[in-house]
Amino acid sequence: MRAVLISGGLAMLVALLGTPLFIRFLVKRQYGQFIRQDGPTAHFTKRGTPTMGGVVIIGATLVGWLAGLLITGTAPSASAVLALFLMTGLGVVGFLDDFIKISRQRSLGLSPLWKIVGQGVVGVTFSVLALQFPNEQFRTPASTRISFIRDTDLDLAFAGATVGLILFVIWANFLITAWSNAVNLTDGLDGLATGVSLIVFGAYVVVGVWQFNQTCQSVLTAGPRCYETRDPLDLAVVAAAITGALFGFLWWNASPAKIFMGDTGSLALGGALAALTILTRTEILGAIIGGLFVLIVLSDVIQIGFFKMTGKRVFKMAPLHHHFELSGWGEVTIVIRFWIIAGLFVALGVGIFYAEWVAG
Repeated sequence: MRAVLISGGLAMLVALLGTPLFIRFLVKRQYGQFIRQDGPTAHFTKRGTPTMGGVVIIGATLVGWLAGLLITGTAPSASAVLALFLMTGLGVVGFLDDFIKISRQRSLGLSPLWKIVGQGVVGVTFSVLALQFPNEQFRTPASTRISFIRDTDLDLAFAGATVGLILFVIWANFLITAWSNAVNLTDGLDGLATGVSLIVFGAYVVVGVWQFNQTCQSVLTAGPRCYETRDPLDLAVVAAAITGALFGFLWWNASPAKIFMGDTGSLALGGALAALTILTRTEILGAIIGGLFVLIVLSDVIQIGFFKMTGKRVFKMAPLHHHFELSGWGEVTIVIRFWIIAGLFVALGVGIFYAEWVAG
């Protein structure tokens, strides 16, 4: 438990104190955000604001996690390393995307093909490795079973290990792509994606700690009052480090933002969230805990689908937060209200998680 507090606290300090230094570096190099021309006109004033703040979030997370391990004398676990690998790997893809946008002063970065290739390489590597590294109870970080609050009876390996591996890689990469795009779409207003992510990752600290206190000690299938997560406390430490990093970054990312997280941050956070849902065996529950992200994605899907079918729009602009912006809501008002909605989704998800355990 000390590692959870240390990692979160130190990551927050690193992000809080390191972000202004990174801002100065970006300003000196004139690495500013390029604003799309078809977006809300109020956003034109944000042109030139330093971006790629995800570098600070990733760096602070890694420092906080390592410090938590070193101070408590804990060895790194396979689950934690895999989660941080996916977060950092997708962050690198996002960094390349951001850098191309900035250096060429355009709203498009990596080509769709290279972005898919980059995300695919990282995602497939994570998926394959997640089914390796069994511990003394023969538990691997991930499972081929589809999970809700714990593994269900729906096993992707119904036709053998090879088929199970292939189907799991497809399923895991669907989750990785979905969460990465969800966080990326939400990152449209000052502090919005940062605040929502902070609340969601904070919930996974609670989930990880609770699972650790109710870990199954036998090699048998998890019972109604225990969980088969391989390294729940280590995943809680990772979630705490990310939460702390987001706390520190939000100080500078809140309206008016001094820095944006960019694709570097949004892809990294989406990857980290996907990893936590897979490795804590809460893949479906994650869609409830991160319900605000799901709403943002759905608004974009509905807008595109309805327009292609009818030629008309459901929202004034998608994603959803831009609809309210064009409806006259102030940016800070939208962000705070979306934070509240995110908190309600988290409360619902954690409530379902706890109620299932109480019901037994």
